[in-house]
Amino acid sequence: MQPPAPPATLRLLALAGSLLLAGCDKIPGLGPDPRIAQRDEEARAIGGACRHALRGLEDCFTLNPKAAKASVFVGWKDMDGYMRENKIEGTPSVLGKGQQPERSEQAPDIEPGPRDDSATGGKHS
Repeated sequence: MQPPAPPATLRLLALAGSLLLAGCDKIPGLGPDPRIAQRDEEARAIGGACRHALRGLEDCFTLNPKAAKASVFVGWKDMDGYMRENKIEGTPSVLGKGQQPERSEQAPDIEPGPRDDSATGGKHS
């Protein structure tokens, strides 16, 4: 039979174990929720896109009410700094409120023209 460990040894082992676990970020359930991080990154991307499209912050907030305002602002500010450093001009949005995007030439609108009855001899079926 072993003699019982002194309380100082137990405390030292507990302290060493807790220090080892404190540096471990890969324990499931202890890290940040990935959905929150994804929403934050999407809000930053929205802010950056708004700045590049020459939209003001208030317009960006109005157009994206579900995005976190703080993250949208960070993205807008980061893009503003990047554009100023690299002397990039913004690209204004071509879509206004209520406008539909233009169709590409790959799928042109087909409008019925006047009927040509000469092929059927002028008779309708």
